[in-house]
Amino acid sequence: MAVRYPLAWVKLARFCELSGYTRYAVHAKMRRGVWADGIHYRRAPDGHVMINLEAYDAWVQSAA
Repeated sequence: MAVRYPLAWVKLARFCELSGYTRYAVHAKMRRGVWADGIHYRRAPDGHVMINLEAYDAWVQSAA
């Protein structure tokens, strides 16, 4: 069942609030290539790190 999100992309701080991951854990996933740039995360034009909630949800479900 697909989950619909009002916003597909959220700032890193909001993602951490929602998921419980620390910003350090997120940056580690980015650095190690666990999450793909442009799919799971990207930098917005203003430089903020944005996380794609739909891609994150798919990543979590892929482990099942």
